[in-house]
Amino acid sequence: MMQRIFSLVIGLIIFSSTVYCQTAERPPGYRIEVQIEGLENKNVMLAYYFNESTYTRDNSTTDSTGKVIWEGTERLNPGVYIMVLTDEKQKLFDFAVYDDQHFTLKTTNEDLYREMKVEGDINNELFFDNLIFNGNQNQIAGPLGEILSDSSATEDERNRAKKELEKINARVKDFQDSIIANFPNTLVGKILKARQTFEFPPSLSEATDGNKQERYRYYKEHFWDNIDLKDDAMLRLPFPLMQQKVDEYFDKVVYQGPDSILIEMENLIGITKENPEMYKYLVWALTSKYYAPPVMGLDEVFVHLNDKYFESGEMDYWADEQLKTNVKDRADKLRLSMIGMKAPDLRMLDADMRARSMLDINNKYTILYFYDPDCGHCKTETPILVDFANSTDFDVQVFSVCADTSLVKMKNYITDMGMSKWVNVNGPRSMVGHYQDLYDAFQTPTLYVINEEKEIIAKKLPADMLREFLTNYEEQDVSEGGK
Repeated sequence: MMQRIFSLVIGLIIFSSTVYCQTAERPPGYRIEVQIEGLENKNVMLAYYFNESTYTRDNSTTDSTGKVIWEGTERLNPGVYIMVLTDEKQKLFDFAVYDDQHFTLKTTNEDLYREMKVEGDINNELFFDNLIFNGNQNQIAGPLGEILSDSSATEDERNRAKKELEKINARVKDFQDSIIANFPNTLVGKILKARQTFEFPPSLSEATDGNKQERYRYYKEHFWDNIDLKDDAMLRLPFPLMQQKVDEYFDKVVYQGPDSILIEMENLIGITKENPEMYKYLVWALTSKYYAPPVMGLDEVFVHLNDKYFESGEMDYWADEQLKTNVKDRADKLRLSMIGMKAPDLRMLDADMRARSMLDINNKYTILYFYDPDCGHCKTETPILVDFANSTDFDVQVFSVCADTSLVKMKNYITDMGMSKWVNVNGPRSMVGHYQDLYDAFQTPTLYVINEEKEIIAKKLPADMLREFLTNYEEQDVSEGGK
């Protein structure tokens, strides 16, 4: 682990006298010269952040004056980079790599940040001024915070401390707003904007029972306003901005149904398409997110991502054949047993070596249950399912599939767990091929619910949720005019 000497706190910035010119012609490639007095003849590393990890970009050694030069003919990917003492595995400092990639950083090993001098790059002038100013503000705020946490402090002392902290927070906000307004196209300006607290317009500033829907719509429509989705520097920060925002948006803002998620997903991906790095990141982040979604019924999202972006060749500019094969294999398994589809039949031998078919069950609901006699979680889940099946008023039958080849283990498990009223079959003794080629049941226990039309209506549902699920399902069926 890299030792963090200073934590990066994006906040206040002292304005630099350097004029930022967005349209100035910049030289090709990059040349970053760093000189640290007191750090002579040391092995150093140039690294960068990406999402939640750090990656090495280059290695070198400082000369007898503490100088190192990193240079190349192609520009570096923009973002926050790190200078590291390689042998000590110690982080020295972060710095910005953005539009101007020919610059010099000079400092001393005694005080890396406060002694930092920047030549040739407004982004790093802002970056280091920001860090120094925040350090000063934190020093002022520290004693005030101690007063608030001190149980022996008087009420008057605590009130004064609160007021002083409010003044500090007000100064922070004023400076942040000024930087966003005056330096909107710098890396620091974009980071500050991305980290702003969401604000509603005055008409919606206070939440009431009457404006919940309007506030939700406004929040959803403006969720991404402060983030430049066409700038892949947002991926290379000391904190995983994009991952946090993607998770928050798709977990807490978007309605948890496949249709809603697919609409919002396509809108967002479409914005990033102009930037290959952001485009790649977002497609893969969503593919990883919905590989095994915690919310039931979202398999369709993963299948869509495979079909549109991987199997189509859209991601060929970065995805290799093995990755594409892995995504396709997963999608092909999911597409066979998604909610709303007809349930594939399972025809297998029971403990008496008789052929049994799942679709021969005539009950209103079929509970398809995959288990392994040696599975610890199954030994917890199965009694719950047995209790439900024995006590419920719903018209259900359980079709249980044993994953183990041993009929002895299967028979003993059926007896020990009280499963004799179920249709119990042995999965490996199948007449329709391996059940994992038909159902997403790669872990045990796995439970599906099938209705009387032989449609899958639930999958991977915990047994203790069956009663609530079927109650809600029948109430919804009645409200929609079903049986």
